Amino acid sequence: MNVLVCVKRVPATGGRITLTPDEQEIDTRFLGFTVSPHEECAVEEAVRLIEAHGGTSVVLTLGPSVAEEQLRDALAMGIGEAILLQTDGREWDPIATANAIVDVVRSREAAGMAFDLLLFGNEAADTGDYQIGIRVAHVLGLPCVAGIKALEVRGGAAVAQREADGGREIFEVSLPAVFAVKEGINLPRYPSVPGRLKAKKKEIHRIVPEKRGGGLEKVRLKLPEEQQGEVEILGSGPEAAPRVVEVLQRLGIVPS
Repeated sequence: MNVLVCVKRVPATGGRITLTPDEQEIDTRFLGFTVSPHEECAVEEAVRLIEAHGGTSVVLTLGPSVAEEQLRDALAMGIGEAILLQTDGREWDPIATANAIVDVVRSREAAGMAFDLLLFGNEAADTGDYQIGIRVAHVLGLPCVAGIKALEVRGGAAVAQREADGGREIFEVSLPAVFAVKEGINLPRYPSVPGRLKAKKKEIHRIVPEKRGGGLEKVRLKLPEEQQGEVEILGSGPEAAPRVVEVLQRLGIVPS
């Protein structure tokens, strides 16, 4: 079985987001980066499937040269091969991104190394796009199940489950197929020290993709207004106790 898992390099959560002066990109000079949480679970799922059924696994990302760091994290977790679709770091629209991934999948098919499963995160942590996996499946003419919380391979088919009101929906689809994984399908492992050492020595296959868009055109980025908070100092030491009681009474927490 051959598995492709696609990941995205995104700003680490909790960081303060600022924009470049032209409002076209996020200023990344002071940000840390990681893999989207859904896609981290997709990497873990790919590793588990290969451990259970044998075969090969490939991790792919589209981004700047420094996205190699996220690929090596996946290699350290147990993925066998890594591909970087290297760009200048600017955000690609979902259509262009899907087209670049499709080109890789088709080139593998032509070389006799077709993928049985294509795994994606359910949505990107930064832009919130839910489109890439579905667009790739549509272009390739493959079945696709999104939002899955369980995945099992049985011979030439896969059984996927996703949460629904009051229960779960279960889908059985023939392979090859595309699945968009949701956080919580598994608990991703921490890369071991030997795994990290091996990952450092592995080659990253670099491809400069052709950008073929066709979707919405970005005008500019805009940050949401920040919510302002206020702090009232009631006093210090024992002298503040009466004011604390007064506030609690006003809130109805303690009786007057």
